[in-house]
Amino acid sequence: MANANEVMTSTRDRFHGCLLAGAVGDALGAPVEFMSRGEILRRFGPDGITTYAPAFGGIGRITDDTQLTLFTAEGLLRAWVRLSFEGISAVPGVTRNAYLRWLRTQDEAPAEVIVEAAGRDGWLIQQPELHSRRAPGATCLQALRALESSDGEVRNDSKGCGGVMRVAPVGLFLWMPDIPQAPQHVFRLAADLAGLTHGHPTGQLSAGVLAVLVLSLTCDAGLDSALATAKAILVRYPAHEETLAAIDEAEALARSDLPREAAIARLGQGWVAEEALAISIYCALVARSLRDGIILAVNHDGDSDSTGAITGNLLGAMQGAGAIPGEWLEPLELRNVIMDIADDLYDYRDWDIGEQGRSVALNERVWIKYPGC
Repeated sequence: MANANEVMTSTRDRFHGCLLAGAVGDALGAPVEFMSRGEILRRFGPDGITTYAPAFGGIGRITDDTQLTLFTAEGLLRAWVRLSFEGISAVPGVTRNAYLRWLRTQDEAPAEVIVEAAGRDGWLIQQPELHSRRAPGATCLQALRALESSDGEVRNDSKGCGGVMRVAPVGLFLWMPDIPQAPQHVFRLAADLAGLTHGHPTGQLSAGVLAVLVLSLTCDAGLDSALATAKAILVRYPAHEETLAAIDEAEALARSDLPREAAIARLGQGWVAEEALAISIYCALVARSLRDGIILAVNHDGDSDSTGAITGNLLGAMQGAGAIPGEWLEPLELRNVIMDIADDLYDYRDWDIGEQGRSVALNERVWIKYPGC
């Protein structure tokens, strides 16, 4: 039997793996996001893209998918810090503020304004690599611009994949393996966060499913068991049929003998939430390895970086960071920042902070990094 330290290390490695492999899939898919499968094969050969290619002026560069995943994690942690210091916190509201900080990095504010505000806006926005526009989704941009001056209610009917591709941190933040209600809490929070920008139920419920899968997989459940848990929660929500049908089809195709590329084509292109989720579930189910699953997830018609990112979240949560090939991990943009965020999502429960915190230095360090607002 593994000792407690080995179990702890394994769980931390799954946290690292979830976010790092998500970023790896994002970066691998970035150069081919708007290419057809035929175009990918003509450019990269019969195996498609298998190593990083230039995108956004470099190798291993992430897109808006990973940027928003990091700001999701920051919002969750800042909500916890606010609760610890002030005794009150609304997680969606604090995470909304994190998304608005991301919006400012996308050429939405003059550079000098961002630099001036960075000192009071915490640690993440000070990472210079994040101040780069990486093909952000129009729905996210439009919804967040509207949120800056509205009552916080999203006014669109979009089910684009921009809500689901960023919520993996919710499953890590609410990692409570001994609390039976944890999956329900995870589902609801992830759906609420997706709903900040995407008004269609499918865009929100698909996010809930992904976050529950991440929670279950980091708790060492198999993917089949994790899917059963997520679907049992999904069917309790109105308008769940579209998301459930996509998941069921992914599972059925994974059991079939249909060639993998044809199966993915049947599931769609991934531009909308349920398709991105279904493609990623299929790739994770049939993957021979983490490397194989991510390569499969990006070599198709459609939103290759999002399906690569979500598949990476799933396989990384299952297998840990040690399963990520070194040639993908070493050049990955913001690798150390991603690992730092993953560590904070794992460690924050043990932070002795707030008015009753015994370490003034820890209080100051955590507040500077994650101001509770």
